[in-house]
Amino acid sequence: MSVESMDELLLDELKDLYSAEKQITKSLPKLAKAATSPELKQAFESHLEETKGQIERLDRVFQILGKSSKGKMCHGMKGVLEEGAEVLEETEKGDLRDAALISAAQRVEHYEMAGYGCVREYAKILGQKEIASLLDETLKEEEAADEKLGNIAKQVNRLASQAAA
Repeated sequence: MSVESMDELLLDELKDLYSAEKQITKSLPKLAKAATSPELKQAFESHLEETKGQIERLDRVFQILGKSSKGKMCHGMKGVLEEGAEVLEETEKGDLRDAALISAAQRVEHYEMAGYGCVREYAKILGQKEIASLLDETLKEEEAADEKLGNIAKQVNRLASQAAA
């Protein structure tokens, strides 16, 4: 698809985010299972539920636009998630793996924050106030998830460094 207008760019980016969220819903249960920190496991599990809500919100956006969510693979998220999956192969279960899982998860959050921030602004420019509001809600959830992971990392990283010493 050739993108030739702001409307088309918005739609193209929304499809990319939709694909990303669908991929994330498949990865989060694996991360939760691999985590040993109860706080980290809970963070992954609660973010899975949040992500399902974000997909519903995107479904609403596509409904408002009268467009399909299908037709795009988010290769960027696929790569970020593949890198994160390497952590499971390269680290033993425990604090060090938890630290690496947090790093991988924060990369995912930052990728999403960049995408949602951009599409929210496109929606604003196009006068799509309801869509902008829905996207802003998701952006705030992604920012909160990143902050939560950062807070968990403070303890997990300390434990991981002590275990390695």
